[in-house]
Parts: sequence; C-alpha cells; structure tokens
Amino acid sequence: MLSHIFFGVIGPWQIVLIVAIVLLLFGGRKIPELMKGLGQGVREFKDGMKGDEKPEEKKD
Repeated sequence: MLSHIFFGVIGPWQIVLIVAIVLLLFGGRKIPELMKGLGQGVREFKDGMKGDEKPEEKKD
C-alpha cells in the first residue's frame, strides 16, 4: 500500500525531471562511478547484516 501512495505522488514527468537534474549536476561520465560506489556500499551493508564477515588475513 505504501508503494501505491509513493507512486501516486511521483509521476513519470517528475522522474524525467529528476534524471535530467542529476545528469546536469554530475555529468554522464561521473554517474557510472557513483552507481558502482553505491552498489558496493549496499553489498557491504548486506554482508554486514548477515554477519558473514570474512576473517582478515594477517600480513607479516
């Protein structure tokens, strides 16, 4: 039900406007780098929530 309320407020023209503003602010080259960083952050967060931390290798 929450998604119904959310998508009722934001329409397709608002999404197009948001994408255009993001392109103007960051440029086409910077967006893939931002998305890669965001994906890595989400992945690390999920791994942290699972508790599957890999033991760090000790370097002598």
